Amino acid sequence: MNVIDALVTAANDHDLEAMLALFHPDYRSGQPAHPARGFVGRAQVGANWEAMFAGIPDLRIELERSVHYGDTTWCEWTWSGTRTDGRQFEARGVALFRIQDDLIVAGTLYMEDVETEALTVEDAVEGLSGRRPRGDA
Repeated sequence: MNVIDALVTAANDHDLEAMLALFHPDYRSGQPAHPARGFVGRAQVGANWEAMFAGIPDLRIELERSVHYGDTTWCEWTWSGTRTDGRQFEARGVALFRIQDDLIVAGTLYMEDVETEALTVEDAVEGLSGRRPRGDA
C-alpha cells in the first residue's frame, strides 16, 4: 500500500496514530490561498485531525484521483460528514504531497468548503472584480 492509500485508510478509520506515522516530524504544510494557515510539525497535524475527528464524528475522506510525479503526489479530495452541531460538512480540493522515504514531508493544500449558497458565475465575478459582467456576453 502506498503512503496516500495508507493515509486514506487511516483517516477513514479515524486512526490518528496510523495517520501520524505517515508524516515526517518536521512536516511543512502550506495553503497558498490562506497563508496564515501554514504550519510546521507532525504535532500540529495530530492536533488538527484530532479536532476534525471529534467535530465531525462520521468524517469520510474520498480520494477522487491522484497522480505521482517525481517525489510529489497530486491528490483530488472530497471530505464529508456531519458536524456535532448537526450541520453538514463538505470540502473539496487538491493537495500536493511531497513524499520521501515513505513519509509525507510537505503538503500544499487547496481545500475549500463547498458553497451552500447558490452563487452564479456573475455573482462570483462581481465578488472578485467589483463589477458585474454583462449578461448574454
